[in-house]
Formats: sequence, structure tokens, C-alpha cells
Amino acid sequence: MKVLHLIDSGGLYGAERMLLTLAAEQLAQGLSPMILSAGEPQIGDKPIEIEARRLKIPVTPWRMKPGFNLKGSAEIITWARAEGFQLLHSHGYKFNVLMGLWPERTRKLPLVATLHGYVKGPRFTKSWLYESVDRMVLARMRQVVLVSEAMRQQVPKRIAHSDRTSVVANGLSTQSVRELANQPISEAIETFIAGCDRFILGVGRLSAEKGFDRLIAAFAVLRKQHPRLGLVIVGEGKQRAALEEQAKALGVSEGVLLPGFVQPVPPLMKRTLVLCMPSLTEGLPITLLEAMTLEVPVVACDVGEIANVLGQGKGGRVFHYRDAETLAAELESVISGGAEVSERLRWASQRVESDFSGKSMTHSYTRIYERAVT
Repeated sequence: MKVLHLIDSGGLYGAERMLLTLAAEQLAQGLSPMILSAGEPQIGDKPIEIEARRLKIPVTPWRMKPGFNLKGSAEIITWARAEGFQLLHSHGYKFNVLMGLWPERTRKLPLVATLHGYVKGPRFTKSWLYESVDRMVLARMRQVVLVSEAMRQQVPKRIAHSDRTSVVANGLSTQSVRELANQPISEAIETFIAGCDRFILGVGRLSAEKGFDRLIAAFAVLRKQHPRLGLVIVGEGKQRAALEEQAKALGVSEGVLLPGFVQPVPPLMKRTLVLCMPSLTEGLPITLLEAMTLEVPVVACDVGEIANVLGQGKGGRVFHYRDAETLAAELESVISGGAEVSERLRWASQRVESDFSGKSMTHSYTRIYERAVT
């Protein structure tokens, strides 16, 4: 089966890493996947394109005007049919909308969508408009895939309880994660780490839903007792300036490093004291699975599928955010160590190996594709 994966990627975060794992496993299992990576005209190679080539996964960079570019999506459809693709698989709002707005009788290719996370944008913003249209076009999908059961509460009821909707947990290759963890870290990050006793790690887009403002506020509380503690937040996004200003206002900017996009993350993760996920909303983060694979302590908000993946606390600290002091206390429990931390790490590692493999995820998607094309 020839499958065209459609994504407009802003980095190499959870959805991108899940897609790379899925495409690699599809190749191993005899399918013919291709990643179409969209971007604006004149931009250079995107991180997902570079990583796909490194992994020898077929990838086609596709440059097009942003926004509701139906002419551009029609050109993709024409090209996909000419190339003999049998199925379109969308990963994100953009292609859900651009492909879903075309009726299937016009598109002539079945469409599957994976919802990696659902973010509610402020009313009348661009993200709110995309989300509104997305909710409408989901009804035109042959199959809709949610990455967690919790997401059924975030999509329209007619979609959540449809027989066309499935839940497939994200998966990853634990072997690849462990191999990546042995790669070197950039000199700039090494220099920062050398100036700290230990450091806390955050990973994700610098956007409001990731809650990194919460993490910086909690870090300011912790620094009163741990003056040589560091904080590294890996990722890029529109909140960078606000986060930098927050760290400066709290008097901890010298202990906070925002190095931007970093690839790969596992080498940094392997060195951290704890991975903190203070998100307001999540699906099933690949970053969480990577930390569990590497036996890195996790402190995470109880959103999305996080609590279920961590066994309601058996594999990491899961909490409901109230204030900076609450998060600081959760992080302090890991900093202080203890036998329960080691027990959680062993449980988490075994959980990933048994329930979140790339092979299992790919077999589930193959069954969904078979239903979509019949």
C-alpha cells in the first residue's frame, strides 16, 4: 500500500517523531510510505526532512503559500494520484482542513487523520478558525485516530463515538532512543551544564499550552534552596521572548537556558535530573516515552494520557497544577531522591517495552488503513 503522510511541521517534536517511527516501521513491514513535508516558499530544509533522510525514509519537501490554500492542496492531490498513492494520512490541522474541504468524490483518495493533540485557541484567532473548520471536516474522514482515550472528550461527540474513530497509542523504537542517547551534546549546552550542579529539563514547542511559564515560576522557588540548580527548556516558538522576560523578572535568568531547537534530545535527557511536563493539554507525548525508556524521572501534569501511561503514579510523579509552589514541591521530591524514585524508573522502563512499541503502533495503523480503503 502506498501511503502519503501529510504534515506542516514546526520542529521535531512529538507528532514528528511519532510519524518518523511509523514511516520507518511501515517500510520494515512492506508498505510504501512517503512523508510530504509542507512549508512556505523559499524556506530551507525542515528538521523533519533532514531526519527523514538520515533514517532513509522517503520524504518530499513541498513549498506552498500559507493559509487556506485550496489551490495548493489541489496540486498535492493531483500529484498524489499521478504517483499512485492509495491513501492520504494527515497529521495536523492544516492538512485535515486543506484535504477535508475537498469532497472525496473530487479528491478520489481516502483520507485518514491522526489528532496528536487538540488545542483550544482564543476566539477569533487563526488557530481558533482552523480548529473550527477542522471539527467540521473530521466528518469527511474515512478514519480518525486519537492518540489517547482522553481525547474523546475534546472532539465533537459525533466523532468521539463514531465507529470510524479509533485510539492508537503513540509508539517508538526503544533501541533507537538508547542509541541516540549516546550522541554528544552541543558545546554551548555542555558549557551551561558544567556551571550547574544538576539541571531540570523541559521539552516542547514554546507555546502557551506547554506550560513552561509554570516551570520557570517553580524553578524560581527551587533556586532559593538549590542556588546551583539549572533549567534547560528545549524548543522554539512564539513564547520565547515572554519566557525569557519572565526568567529575568524572577531573577533566575542566569540559571535558565533556552537553546532553541535541539536534535536529538535523548543525549540531553540522559543527563538531566528530571523531565518536567507542566502542560495544560497533551495527547500522548513521545517525549514522555523517551524519558521512560531512558529511566529518567518524570514530573508531569495530569492531562491527556499521561497519568494512564505512568500507571497513575507508578512510573512517575503525576499532579494537578495549583501554583508554582505545588510544582516546586513535586520536583523537590525527585531532587531529594529515595527508593521510590528507583522503583518508578524500573516500572516505567518495563511499561514502554511492553505497551508502546513502534511495531505495535504500526500494526494498528495498518488495520485502520485496510478499513479506510475498502
